[in-house]
Amino acid sequence: MKKFVGKIKQTPPVKSSVKRQEREREIYYWDLLEYNKNRKIALFKTKVEKGTYIRKLISDMGDNIGGAHMLELRRSDAGIFSENDKGFINLYDLDKIKDDENKLKEAIIPGEAIGKILKTINIKGKSKRQLLTGKPVFKKDIKSFEKMKTGENIAVFCKNQFIEVVEVINEGEVIAKPKFVFN
Repeated sequence: MKKFVGKIKQTPPVKSSVKRQEREREIYYWDLLEYNKNRKIALFKTKVEKGTYIRKLISDMGDNIGGAHMLELRRSDAGIFSENDKGFINLYDLDKIKDDENKLKEAIIPGEAIGKILKTINIKGKSKRQLLTGKPVFKKDIKSFEKMKTGENIAVFCKNQFIEVVEVINEGEVIAKPKFVFN
């Protein structure tokens, strides 16, 4: 495994969306967590550079040790998101709540995730009901108004509750129009 840590050369697999030419990728670490010698099963955790093909990495490792295949792949981090984030839900837990509309809404679009992607504003509680029906955002609706860039998409919250995504239009008292209302 040490051979596959640091800078490596990797050719994307035959079925990939990129040109099949050798390229350099970095493997930051590769930790063996469990190994069953009798069944020849290993559990490991790795952190790799964007664009690294894990299945190809396993295949390349298998070429060095006399064969290997992958049973399961779980991505624990992707970009700004991590399974350690508050509100993270795995597929097993998602399956358990799939028939509960309220829990499903909470799980699929958590406010913490949207707040990491978009700039956010907080509105006054008395404006919440109207905004949930698709009303534009007026200056008077915003708790503390700051000039926003026209054309920018903003996530709107009331306290910690995600309300909508709006596009800033800055037309007089109207600050933004709704693009997606979460109700």
